[in-house]
Amino acid sequence: MTDAPFRPFETHLDPYAALAILRSAVAGADDGELFLERRRSEALVFDDGRIRNASYDASEGFGLRAVRGEVSGYGHSTDLSEAALKRAAETARLAVGGGGGTLALPPRGTNRQLYGSADPMLDATFGAKVGLLKEIDAYARALDPRIVQVSATLAASHQEVAILRPEGGLVTDIRPMSRLNVSVIVEESGRRESGSAGGGGRTGLLGLMTTDHWQSLTAEALRIALVNLSAEAAPAGVMDVVVGPGWPGVLLHEAVGHGLEGDFNRKKTSAFAGLMGQRVAAPGVTVVDDGTIPDRRGSITVDDEGTPSGRTVLIEDGILVGYMQDRQNGRLMGVGSTGNGRRESHAHIPMPRMTNTYMLGGQASPADVLAGLKDGIYAVGFSGGQVDITNGKFVFNCTEAYRVKNGVVGAAVKGATLIGDGATALKNVRAIGNDLALDPGIGNCGKAGQWVPVGVGQPTMLIGGLTVGGSAA
Repeated sequence: MTDAPFRPFETHLDPYAALAILRSAVAGADDGELFLERRRSEALVFDDGRIRNASYDASEGFGLRAVRGEVSGYGHSTDLSEAALKRAAETARLAVGGGGGTLALPPRGTNRQLYGSADPMLDATFGAKVGLLKEIDAYARALDPRIVQVSATLAASHQEVAILRPEGGLVTDIRPMSRLNVSVIVEESGRRESGSAGGGGRTGLLGLMTTDHWQSLTAEALRIALVNLSAEAAPAGVMDVVVGPGWPGVLLHEAVGHGLEGDFNRKKTSAFAGLMGQRVAAPGVTVVDDGTIPDRRGSITVDDEGTPSGRTVLIEDGILVGYMQDRQNGRLMGVGSTGNGRRESHAHIPMPRMTNTYMLGGQASPADVLAGLKDGIYAVGFSGGQVDITNGKFVFNCTEAYRVKNGVVGAAVKGATLIGDGATALKNVRAIGNDLALDPGIGNCGKAGQWVPVGVGQPTMLIGGLTVGGSAA
C-alpha cells in the first residue's frame, strides 16, 4: 500500500499521522521503519513439590529507526501515542543528519505462514496447567526412589508485530511459542546428579501436555541423571571426539554461526572475514541457516524488518558461500537481506541473527562414524558454551559423554569440556553421519545483550584433535 491506513493494534495512534511522522524521521535516510509489538507471556514453575513461581507479563510498544550508512538512530516507547512517536522520530533523525540519502527498496513480498496464530496461553486453564505439573512431579518420583527433587516448567508466549515502512508498506506477524521442561536430581550413596529434558516450538501447549509427551520427557531426564550418577571422571588431553546429532549442534551454532553473521564480517571482527569463496571446512561439510521450517523454535515468517525468512547456505561442501544479513549490513556489503534481521523486542534495534542453523547429513551410518573413533570421547549432550567471535575459540560443557576405545562405547564420563576453535574444528571433520536431527526446541541465543529463540542441529560427526578438559587426576 502507499498511504492506506493500518490498524495492527487497537490504539489511539492515528495511522496517517504515524506514517507522516515516520517519513519525517527517515527523510534523507537510507532506511528505516516503525516496529510495533504486543506481547503476552506466562511461566509456571513447579519445584520441590509446590508451585515455586507463576508469572504473567503483558507489554506493548514501538521502536522507530532511521538508518544512514553505518549509523542507526533509534527511539522506542511503551506509550503508543502520537506525542511519543514524535519524540522517538526526533531521536532517530540524529542518525541521518542533514539528509541526502536515498531510501532502499522495501522488502520483497511475504512468504507462506510458517506457524499458526492461535494463542497458546488459551489452550488450557491455569488449574489444568498446575495439575499437569503436579502430575509430572508425582510420576517422576514414582519412577525411581533415588529421585530427590523434581522441577517442571511450562511456558508460553504470544507476540504480535507490525512493521510499517516509509513507502507505506505494512507487514504483520503473530508468533506463538510454547515449551515444557522437566529436571530431576537423583541421589545414591551421598552422590547427587541431575538430568533434564524439554522442548517446544511455535505451537500451542496442547501437544506438549499429552501424557505420552511429558512422560517421555520425564523418563529422558531420569535417564540422563542416572547416566551421570555412574559416570567416571573424564580424561583430559587432545583427542578425537564424536559429537552426537540434534542438540549438540549448539557447538556449530556458537563456534561457527556467530562468525558468519554479516555485521561481524563487514567490520572484519570475525575469524571468517575476507574468506568468501575459500575453503573453511572439510569436504562434505554444508551448513545452512533456515528460518522457513514450520513450527520450529527459530523459525520466523518474516524477520523484524519485514523481510521474509529464507534458507541461506553458509558453507557448501566446505567452501564459504554466504553470510546471514539484515537490511543495513546487506546493503553496506552490496548484497540483499537474507531475512535474518532480528530483535528481542520493540526496545531493541535489529541486527543479523541466526534462526535455525544446522549441518546437513552425510553418507555414513552413525555406527560407522563411532567405529572410526579409536581413542576419544563420544559427546551426546551439552549445556551450552561460549565463543570468541574474533578467533572462533570455543568452550563447551558436556552434560552426557562416554569414553570410546577402538570404536566401542564404554563408561560414561563426567566433567568433560570441549575446547577448540571453529575454523580448525570444521577442517578436522573426518566423518559425517546420515542422521541429521534438529534440537527439540530449547535454544536461546544471546548477542549484544539481546536474546532471541533459535534452533540448532547436526548429524553425528567425528572431529579430530579437540582439546578435552577433564576431571580425572
